[in-house]
Amino acid sequence: MNLTKSWQAIFGAFFLLCLLAPSQPASAASGGIVRGRVVDPLGGAIPNAGVTLLENSKEAGKAKTGQDGVFQFSDLRAGRYGVHVEAAGFESQNSAPVFVSDGGTVELDVIAQIGSIRQEVVVSATGTEVPESQVGASVSVLDQTQLEKTNILDIQDALQTVPGIQVVETGQRGGTTSVFVRGGDSDFNKVLIDGIPANDVGGAVEFGNLATTGVNQVEILRGPNSVLYGSDGLGSVINITTRRGSTAAPELTYFVDGGNFGTLREDGSLAGAYRQFDYFSEFSRFDTQNGIPNNAFHNGTYAGNFGWTPNGKSEIRFTLRHTAVALGDPSSLAFYGIPDDSSQREHDTYIGVTAQNQTTPRWHNLVRFASTQLRYGFINPSPTGIPFDPFVGTPYDTGSNYLGNTATLCGANGFCTTGQAILDYAGVYPLTFNSSTIRRSFYAQSDYQFRSDLGVSAGFRYENENGSTNSQGIISADDRNNYSTFFEGRGSLGRRLYATAGVGLDKNAVFGFAATPRVSLAYYLRRPSTSGFFSDTKLKFNFANGIKEPSITEQGSSLYELLSQLPQGPGLIAAYGISPIGPERSRSFDFGADQNIWRNRARLSVTLFHEDFYNLIDFVDAGVLPELGVPPDVANATAFGAYINSDSFRSLGAEVETEVDLGHGLRMRGNYTYLDAVVTRSFTGSAVQPAINPAFPNIPIGAFSPLVGARPFDRAPHSGSLLLAYARPKFDIALSGYFAGRRDGSTFLTDGYLGNSMLLPNRNLQAGYQLIDLSGNYPINRHVTAYLSISNLLSQRYQAEIGYPSLPLTFRAGMKFTLGGESGWWK
Repeated sequence: MNLTKSWQAIFGAFFLLCLLAPSQPASAASGGIVRGRVVDPLGGAIPNAGVTLLENSKEAGKAKTGQDGVFQFSDLRAGRYGVHVEAAGFESQNSAPVFVSDGGTVELDVIAQIGSIRQEVVVSATGTEVPESQVGASVSVLDQTQLEKTNILDIQDALQTVPGIQVVETGQRGGTTSVFVRGGDSDFNKVLIDGIPANDVGGAVEFGNLATTGVNQVEILRGPNSVLYGSDGLGSVINITTRRGSTAAPELTYFVDGGNFGTLREDGSLAGAYRQFDYFSEFSRFDTQNGIPNNAFHNGTYAGNFGWTPNGKSEIRFTLRHTAVALGDPSSLAFYGIPDDSSQREHDTYIGVTAQNQTTPRWHNLVRFASTQLRYGFINPSPTGIPFDPFVGTPYDTGSNYLGNTATLCGANGFCTTGQAILDYAGVYPLTFNSSTIRRSFYAQSDYQFRSDLGVSAGFRYENENGSTNSQGIISADDRNNYSTFFEGRGSLGRRLYATAGVGLDKNAVFGFAATPRVSLAYYLRRPSTSGFFSDTKLKFNFANGIKEPSITEQGSSLYELLSQLPQGPGLIAAYGISPIGPERSRSFDFGADQNIWRNRARLSVTLFHEDFYNLIDFVDAGVLPELGVPPDVANATAFGAYINSDSFRSLGAEVETEVDLGHGLRMRGNYTYLDAVVTRSFTGSAVQPAINPAFPNIPIGAFSPLVGARPFDRAPHSGSLLLAYARPKFDIALSGYFAGRRDGSTFLTDGYLGNSMLLPNRNLQAGYQLIDLSGNYPINRHVTAYLSISNLLSQRYQAEIGYPSLPLTFRAGMKFTLGGESGWWK
């Protein structure tokens, strides 16, 4: 039996264990039992708390907690139950509903909140559900309420309100969107949808396609966590979870809205629960023409979440998400003045089946099968622009290139240039590029709690990655079998110090073995208090290493792979000890403090971070490879060059975040990030041989990548956001703002003579911008709500990515219709 089949057998046995293992002896009584503890944010028992048992949102019993915080309800008929908790000095709290079978017992612990600034339960930092108050990592949570109240359509719009994150959308809705966390590259983020990896091979994620359809919450861990998530967890983890049905009466909702630029959105969902089953299904369709030619965008998204709880301790859950996207691609209209006729399509499907079981009160097990399929297609049907061939009759003549109109380009740094740039190059048309990726994985995790202040987790993951690219008939394909495991411990001391430490061990098909450690600490100088102006003071510290595997293109054109394909290649590999391309790596430190005041109605958080990103993969010309120690014979054998682990950069900075509940429905949340990022090593062509525009003869320019000592492109030193929300029973309104300072960049342009006259100096090339959005909701009655959303309220003319005009003021107005749910069908 081979290794893969062995692990599949282990998976099958583990799966049966999760489903069939008894959690504890069956109750002698015929009725079910709901019991649990009411604790404060640090896990301390809350005695004499009032607990109301709810069956389908109706009162079914009352109890008080004992000195140990424990409550219990017995002799319950089979059904779905939750509890409502009230305790002196704490905010009232409702638990999520659970199913209780005849004779079954369900543990239902409740964490009571102090004040109105919520502390969420998070999973991305530890792999298990832990209160945010007991975590030292930098974690932010965006919940369904926040997404709905601000009428946000795309996850990228929500992410730009998180400290340390910069979002750059190339052009208008649907354009390529990059998310930079603490200065890291856009493919340094591990993205999970209900635990399903959403990254392409090599880490890329198209955030422009991720709608908020069906999203319950988005959890963002700022910093590496390759311990739990393996490759791709180099800079951050973004964990997206889908809503669940919970009401006995099915809830049906329908949204419809429209706006300028031919925008139309429709969205329908159905959710509910029946005995052991819960279900949720939502489909949305969004269409817009955007504001420039050949830029129409369509996004159809389906999200489904279906659960079965055979008893109080076991659960099987099936989740599905599918997106179908189509977009016209006019290219850099501000540079060329002519829209290109290119277009692209993408179909992505994410499927997950998760089984988990509370085998004993101390032992929890989870198994997940996940499948990700990404299909992308690009086509440029014909060349666009003005034919131009200055090399006719010379050895350099490759045919006519196609120029844009004459344009004057000016950067935020005050430099300007005028001319015509190449829009489409000579070649065979239609020009096509297609890619396909299938990632399937088995994941098993076991958690054991020795006592309330000490627990351990261990996990194993097997993943098969099958991907290919097809560029004009040139196919690059790869099939990888990767394995990883992790071990992690969690503990606390005196309800003041909370620690998490672990190590991840990866066996990758490309680069072999890699180990990644991580340590996270939280210490309370002052523990949470229900009285006094100053509440808790938490210090936090994190250290972690991260890794990212190469993409298919990087592996296929790596030095080792190129040599392997040559007749003399194996001899050169053996003679000079050439190794396969390695993983990209990161090393991260951060520390800070959280201060809650005014009985937790206000919170201030300050975090300092330092990130090193090294062994980064880039293409190095054959003539430059010897500068990195590659023997000349090996470099010359590559003809043009190869991808190798050659580059590095570092980023450091500070994040400041504040949130205040001012009372009477008025809340404020804001953040500011200072980022100092610098390229410390680069051997790409434009870094080793900077370009010179004759108009600026003394200024070296990185044509396609930043120079050593300069800032990475698209990362602003100053960024932040502000949200003011006002909620009343009859309406709510939110005013939000986002700003980004000037950023380094390049025009990436070549003139008709293949020269540099259309390049501008990199430093502060891209202008800063400020966006203000306004949204509001007005409930007409229980079943009908009117809403309005205005983006870019001041209609600022800006380019988030230079050359690509962003949308001016846009608005949407619509109605939401709701039937069923907690309010019933006809009330």
